[in-house]
Amino acid sequence: MNTLKAEKRDMNTKAKKLRREGFVTGNLFGRQIKESIPIQIAQKDADRILKKNGKGSQVMLEVDGQTYDALIKELDYDSMKNQILEVDFQALVKGEKVHSVAEIALVNHEKVQAGVVELLLKEISYKALPEDLIEKVEIDAGSLHIGDTLKVKDLPIASNGRIDLMTDPETAVVTVFEVHGEAEPEDTADETSEK
Repeated sequence: MNTLKAEKRDMNTKAKKLRREGFVTGNLFGRQIKESIPIQIAQKDADRILKKNGKGSQVMLEVDGQTYDALIKELDYDSMKNQILEVDFQALVKGEKVHSVAEIALVNHEKVQAGVVELLLKEISYKALPEDLIEKVEIDAGSLHIGDTLKVKDLPIASNGRIDLMTDPETAVVTVFEVHGEAEPEDTADETSEK
């Protein structure tokens, strides 16, 4: 599991100033933490960890020498700068279920012989114990055919007895539809009558 080093943030320093100085701001909260802990993380460290991990990922978060088993709960990006602005973490408690999300990833979509694969859902919401957390659900699109639609209930996560689904099992996740030929262009020439 990845370890991310952070330090407690001085609340007298504005978040914008910290970002200019190369830090990502965030918070650590949890049932066993009395008050949310404001933190700052070196931008390069956050980029390194978050390149492979996203919302719903489990990481070890070290804050001023104390290590927490934590879940990435929220990520805030500046899409114009392609930069992480803030990350919120939830400290996990052994034996207690936590609400999380699993990203849906399509694999082998280039192997679909005919039709277009459309991903209808980006993540699945669920509750699980810390040791049962799932970051990603992969769907092999190469085995799908025109007209196929997979629902949440069709995925392995739905049959895992240690996971409580929060997303409706009947929700469509991915579908394959037929590509229709291009319509013939209509004649739009102005018809003028001669006088």
